[in-house]
Amino acid sequence: MGMVQEFKDFAFKGNVVDLAVAVIIGAAFGKIITSFVDDVITPLLLNPALKAAGAENIAELTWNGVKYGNFFSAILSFLIIALVLFMVIKAVNKVNKPVEVAPAGPTDDQVLLAEIRDLLKSK
Repeated sequence: MGMVQEFKDFAFKGNVVDLAVAVIIGAAFGKIITSFVDDVITPLLLNPALKAAGAENIAELTWNGVKYGNFFSAILSFLIIALVLFMVIKAVNKVNKPVEVAPAGPTDDQVLLAEIRDLLKSK
């Protein structure tokens, strides 16, 4: 088999294409979450809380040249993004709740075996 054919077989397998689609959708979803956090959550909740605490620009906090404010800012961003993702996934799971299927009745073989069992018990 030629190298071109091997590459074609690899590149167009279903799982490789599915993975590529998942990465693209994930990147787009990441932009949505980042925009939600930066444009909605931060102005409404985080900025007033930081102003009340007296740390309006947390990223500029330093001590002897160590920019620990950047580190705190990264941690805070991670926690907010994780919380938003948790809430989104929880809502999606609630919407996509699996429908419970009622258990099927006994099969013909099971009914016949139950009748034989009952006949044997009665003797």
